[in-house]
Amino acid sequence: MTTVHDFTVDDIQGQPVNLDRYKGKVLLVVNTASQCGFTPQYKGLEALYRKYRDRGLEVLGFPCNQFGAQEPGSEQEIATFCSTNYDVTFPMFAKVDVNGDKAAPLYRHLKQAKPGLLGTQAIKWNFTKFLVDRDGKVVARYAPNDTPESFDADVAKALS
Repeated sequence: MTTVHDFTVDDIQGQPVNLDRYKGKVLLVVNTASQCGFTPQYKGLEALYRKYRDRGLEVLGFPCNQFGAQEPGSEQEIATFCSTNYDVTFPMFAKVDVNGDKAAPLYRHLKQAKPGLLGTQAIKWNFTKFLVDRDGKVVARYAPNDTPESFDADVAKALS
């Protein structure tokens, strides 16, 4: 059975990262954007990461420009924005497509493993979040308007 650990993605500096390095960790995978109404969620994501990283949480941010062209910058501009404006310390990755023919294989897997409302697989907007257990299995999907604070208890349960 395919798990999140079977994928390799590029980090924000363009270096390949095999996600099996996160075996044994709980992951929160998020498609992000710098010019979105949900962009302030970076603050909540960072707070969740800092609260639980010592217990095994990793937040993985994947910039995406597919929704309203709200992530137009280069990877370097994105990294600088996240660090400067939200003091983001969780791992950020190269810009990806999450829908369509060019969707990143990781996102194809996430959407298939945990469809959205009414079984639709498409990501509706920036800041859709997937919770992945320590074995790499996708256990929950959260809508863009679900704040990190709203599913804190789910993260804590996954870590226990």
